[in-house]
Amino acid sequence: MPEGLKKLLSPFKNKYLTVTLLLAVWICFFDHNDLISEVKLLGKIRRMKAERTYYTQQTDKATEQLKELQTNPANLEKFAREKYLMKKDNEDVYVIVDQNNKLLDTLHLAVK
Repeated sequence: MPEGLKKLLSPFKNKYLTVTLLLAVWICFFDHNDLISEVKLLGKIRRMKAERTYYTQQTDKATEQLKELQTNPANLEKFAREKYLMKKDNEDVYVIVDQNNKLLDTLHLAVK
């Protein structure tokens, strides 16, 4: 055997080191809970926590709007006009949007 190959394989003569290295490779790459899967799962957990925070904020905002709508009838009419573009019988509604089709304002004009 060449001398270079002997020097390269000399650490593997120790059976404990060899078994430890094989176990580490198995755990890192081939096991069901390998490192790659764990990193992917951590990323997924991070994204799901961010989504949970977003949806919690949206739920709180919707709950606040519901309280406002239930306590004041004027708020109910304002909400219906702004969100759903509802109008009275003698009115015309003009919707103002920007270049990206985002709602900027609505204009309710009474028709005489």
